[in-house]
Amino acid sequence: MNDIFMNTYHRLPVTFTRGEGCWLFDTSGKKYLDFSSGIAVNLLGHNYPPLVKAVAEQAAKFFHVCNYYQSDTSASFAEKLVEAAAPAGIKKVFLSNSGAEANEGACKLARKYSLLKYGEGRHTIVTLKGSFHGRTITTLAATGQERFHRDFGPFTEGFVHISGGDIETLDKALDGKTVAGLLIEAVQGESGIVPQSEEFIAAAAKICAQRDILLMFDEIQCGLGRTGTFFAFEQYRDGDGNPLKADIVTLAKGLAGGIPAGAVLAGEKTCDVFTIGDHGSTFGGNPAAAAAGLVVLQTINTNAFLSEIKRKGEVFISKIKKLSKVKEVRGKGLMIAMDIEGEAWSVLERAAARAECGLLLLMAGTNTLRLLPPYVINDEEIEQGLAILDELLG
Repeated sequence: MNDIFMNTYHRLPVTFTRGEGCWLFDTSGKKYLDFSSGIAVNLLGHNYPPLVKAVAEQAAKFFHVCNYYQSDTSASFAEKLVEAAAPAGIKKVFLSNSGAEANEGACKLARKYSLLKYGEGRHTIVTLKGSFHGRTITTLAATGQERFHRDFGPFTEGFVHISGGDIETLDKALDGKTVAGLLIEAVQGESGIVPQSEEFIAAAAKICAQRDILLMFDEIQCGLGRTGTFFAFEQYRDGDGNPLKADIVTLAKGLAGGIPAGAVLAGEKTCDVFTIGDHGSTFGGNPAAAAAGLVVLQTINTNAFLSEIKRKGEVFISKIKKLSKVKEVRGKGLMIAMDIEGEAWSVLERAAARAECGLLLLMAGTNTLRLLPPYVINDEEIEQGLAILDELLG
């Protein structure tokens, strides 16, 4: 079967047929405990009854309408999404169908804002080294990792990568005459779960506000409650100690609990920049995805639910620190990485190959394991999975 696919993924020899909660089952009926959530996508696990019900009910009505019109489900989803994001200064939303597409839209929005207000030449987007913003030609240009750039140039011009945490370099890079926006992940995922420092984010917010440079957060992996707050950047403050307000935020991955969905969220400065014909997405706001997204928002966006994510993350980290051959642990909420002695891929292979019960893990570099479990995981499953991991590392 694999011969029909292009050779783009280093796949493990496992084919799944069904899931239940934090568990997946392969063609032989063997079970696997999922510590990956499909890379932060299956926030509510597998076969989550309210999600299944909502998608089935929408499927019985219709799957899709074109953007000449509007569906009631998509309109409700957009309203609830803006409502959830309003504390961060969000006013309007554009619905897309992937994270890369959301980041493309964000860059277009930032450049048009700057063009309308300041004229040509102020179009550069500053991003951070170690960032990951997508795999299209433009979002690869935004991505600050050379390993993703090999063989695919030339890229869209107008992107500059700087080191996170370096406030002096940040100050120099954010040139008010040439820069339209700063696009950052409050917690970088693909480079090994790297939170930005409080000082760096505060300086970024202050400089952007002073120079009218748009403050843009990519929350595709770290957002939607993954770190214990609706947005990861909500755990930071601006230069005056106030809650952060964003000019643009991007979401995707878990936004619809497993169905492709993305979003560009716009704040006060940017919410009315796009006009008819400026942007579009055939599948953006798909009613089935919107139905699933409504369930996700209704489930995760409560203080009790988010507090549980923080608690479970603390349980994970406290137990991981006791495992053998773990050199360092990083993370917020259920977004965790550990640097280990030995190769991460070897651990992934052995975790999947265990005879009695497999364990699904992620990696982020040669010696780094990454955990992004479903939010519905319980303490017993955490204990069980980490016992397996301890066996593999030992």
